[in-house]
Amino acid sequence: MSRKIVAIAGGENGRLLENGKYAPYETEPMDKEIIRLTKKEKPNFLFLAHSMAISLDIQESYFQTMKKIYGDKFGCSCKDIKTNELDDHEKVKFLTEWADIIYEGGGDTSSMINIWKEKKIDMLLREAFDNGKVICGVSAGAVCWFNSCNSDCLSKEENGEKTFEIVECLNWINAFFTPHCDEKGRYNSTKDQLKRNNLIGIMMSNCSAIEIIDDKYRIITSDAREHGFEKGYGFKAYWINDKYYEHKLTETSQFIPINELLEKVE
Repeated sequence: MSRKIVAIAGGENGRLLENGKYAPYETEPMDKEIIRLTKKEKPNFLFLAHSMAISLDIQESYFQTMKKIYGDKFGCSCKDIKTNELDDHEKVKFLTEWADIIYEGGGDTSSMINIWKEKKIDMLLREAFDNGKVICGVSAGAVCWFNSCNSDCLSKEENGEKTFEIVECLNWINAFFTPHCDEKGRYNSTKDQLKRNNLIGIMMSNCSAIEIIDDKYRIITSDAREHGFEKGYGFKAYWINDKYYEHKLTETSQFIPINELLEKVE
């Protein structure tokens, strides 16, 4: 049974904004690939918004946005699990087994990981992963499957600028993940974090994703002109003996052995 992850570093999903307008729909290539991986015409889509644990209303609003994409646009059967349902272990187990796709949204990575471990949801998610479900998500829902990540969820303001911290994640993939690396502070803070912690980093911009199937990977990108650049992009980055190395990750139709991504080369 193949293990499948699609980790979307960032990008808009067509949600309704506070000004009454709709955001662009930038994640369509990733959503189509997620559905394709199920090998089903109308797969079962399970949405988690546990990184938005602060509000059930926000979780419901987020689900409705994703339902318009996966349900209305692509014809999936859609269900969700809210944070107040996580104590119902049988229900969570039933839905993770029912799902062909399990998708976590963006938000607070640290609180989400803590909730999953407290409620033992991480174990059910791992079981789903091992059983061939498509495991995916955006931002917090992308980085959580990796060893650790660059996050602003624990940040504070210093001299009027946001700070970025390292958050320990589920460690299914042994790499450090930085989402939204095109945004202010992400790139430089990641370079420092990689140096201090001797990590191999994957830095991905908005409108980009990494797709991992078993021991191979590839990059997916979409139009990023709303963010001030043409298309999404990514880097592999690390330090050796105080020297910084960075390799661009290019979009290809072919999959690449993941050991090439997870090793340092001078």
